[in-house]
Amino acid sequence: MVDITVIIPTKNEERNLAFCLEPLKEWASKIVVVDSNSTDQTHAIAGRYNAEVILFDYRGGWPKKRQFVIDTYSFETGWILLLDADEILTEESKAEIAAAIQKSDFDGYYLWFGMEFLGRVLKRSDPGLRKLSLFRTGKGNFEKRYGNQDESMGDMEVHEHVIVDGNVGELKSTVLHRNFNNLSRFIIKHDEYSNYECKVHTSGEQTPLKAKFWGKKEERRRYLKKRLIRNPIAPIAYFCYLYVIRGGFLEGRPGFYYVLYQCIYLYFVNSKIYEAEHVTTPESVDSLVDCQRLK
Repeated sequence: MVDITVIIPTKNEERNLAFCLEPLKEWASKIVVVDSNSTDQTHAIAGRYNAEVILFDYRGGWPKKRQFVIDTYSFETGWILLLDADEILTEESKAEIAAAIQKSDFDGYYLWFGMEFLGRVLKRSDPGLRKLSLFRTGKGNFEKRYGNQDESMGDMEVHEHVIVDGNVGELKSTVLHRNFNNLSRFIIKHDEYSNYECKVHTSGEQTPLKAKFWGKKEERRRYLKKRLIRNPIAPIAYFCYLYVIRGGFLEGRPGFYYVLYQCIYLYFVNSKIYEAEHVTTPESVDSLVDCQRLK
């Protein structure tokens, strides 16, 4: 057993959860499943793998699901690993993580996540995702980019980053992101994510992770996203980059559909920002009518 508590957020994840938990049994010292009122077999599957289930009833605001556990759970391990229910540790990543936490040089590590979409592992259509998902207990917390969130934005941290108080390293092996839920679920989740992104880019809060071109990878990525997210041409340019320049066209229909969905998601965010800043809402119309009556 490695000295790690794995935190896995769930909501009706019976299709994915066993694949996530299987590599963790007899490897992680503790598995915590934080669940949002699942109505399927999620709890039963967690029980088969001796995972502790914590119920989370989101009512809006902050903290959200994973930060709630970080704030309230009594950890007995020296390290915390964050995984989603559709993320699977490989033997290589398990070995590298186990070795990394024995070192005293770092208090956190970035992990790389590779995408499997519609049955195909994508190498070109998806550049891979780098997340700070492994850190010493008591050393890491999610940044709060927008505190006044609601249920339309989901109940889990979306694109908030973990900020670690200490030195941070990077592991090389890849964690597999394999989702067995259908595309309808995929689309609904990204609609929620775009609601969150719209609020972040119109009324978000400052966090320790700044948007800086000459900063770290995450800061540079945030800078570029901030500059491009309001440009309606950006999704087209992103499609050309992923599908043509990176060679996504070589990965068949899964590659095409994945790239297209990523670009549609950018349009979701772009158009919602425009709506928030330029379209008169019904509430403001009512206020205008009230003002006219007063005159």
